[in-house]
Amino acid sequence: MLCRLGGRGLRQLSALQLGAWGPQRAPTPAGGTKRSALPLRAVGSVSAVSPGGAGGWYEALATSAPVRGAEELLLGAHTATGLPWWGSILLTTLALRGSVTLPLAAYQHYILAKVENLQPEIKNIARHLNQEVAVRANQLGWSKRVARLTYLKNMRRLVSELYVRDNCHPFKATVLVWIQLPMWIFMSVALRNFSTGAAHAQAGFSVQEQLATGGVLWFPDLTALDSTWILPVSLGVINLLIVEIFALQKIGMSRFQTYMTYFLRAVSVLMIPVAATVPSSIVLYWLCSSFMGLSQNLLLRSPRFRQLCRIPLTKGDSDTPYKDLFAAFYSKFISRK
Repeated sequence: MLCRLGGRGLRQLSALQLGAWGPQRAPTPAGGTKRSALPLRAVGSVSAVSPGGAGGWYEALATSAPVRGAEELLLGAHTATGLPWWGSILLTTLALRGSVTLPLAAYQHYILAKVENLQPEIKNIARHLNQEVAVRANQLGWSKRVARLTYLKNMRRLVSELYVRDNCHPFKATVLVWIQLPMWIFMSVALRNFSTGAAHAQAGFSVQEQLATGGVLWFPDLTALDSTWILPVSLGVINLLIVEIFALQKIGMSRFQTYMTYFLRAVSVLMIPVAATVPSSIVLYWLCSSFMGLSQNLLLRSPRFRQLCRIPLTKGDSDTPYKDLFAAFYSKFISRK
């Protein structure tokens, strides 16, 4: 049924996040000292003005209440922990993923498992309804079009009644997407505001100046692009791993699932050059978020964790999910003949 076909796509969309903001870095003054693009006297405002002169919708987004909230969250984590900015970004991502998206992902799996367990009953109803409609069509002389419309109308009603009975309408599985995607966007815009000259200051230094020395390893300047492309490529690899895990989850995907898999593979690859055009602070957040998404998806395969979350058992569940996943991955990508 369509509800079952869509469940896989929902999980894929929730695991992979999309978006792009090109960099508009503030110029570096002569002498090499990095300075905020806005004067420090404007410390009362947290959000940056629209970068690069972009107006309209982006300026409204960059100065919106959710973005200001994301900025305050990042600043609060940085102040409370005393960590360098790379550590604050990582810690904030872990906290958001663990406290918000993980419970919602478990709820999504709970709903989709209940929907999957309804499929035998739905197929049985469809078979009996088809027979009843065929009998009525012969008795009343219905055309094929009328018979089909009658079948579809009654089938939708009966399936909806099943969803109400078991409290598992597939739309409830989309809650994760509607919360995770906006949260990802707001955090990305907040970091972009900071990296391109946000007017917030701490201890006499703008956040942009703090980010300029708040990196680590090969990306010491979080306001600069990653010239090594290590962060962007790592992001693309992790996103591809997420897509392939879902692709290996079941055999015999529908046409829609196949097209969706190819689409998400393409997006994962395209995110590499996109990530190479934004400040490292944003790419670091994207990378941490994707890594947590990968870990979250693997955790939700664990039979013990699923039992802890009271996710119903389904016909496709395995007692050795990680062994099965490795075997499928090895068979598809390593031992291909």
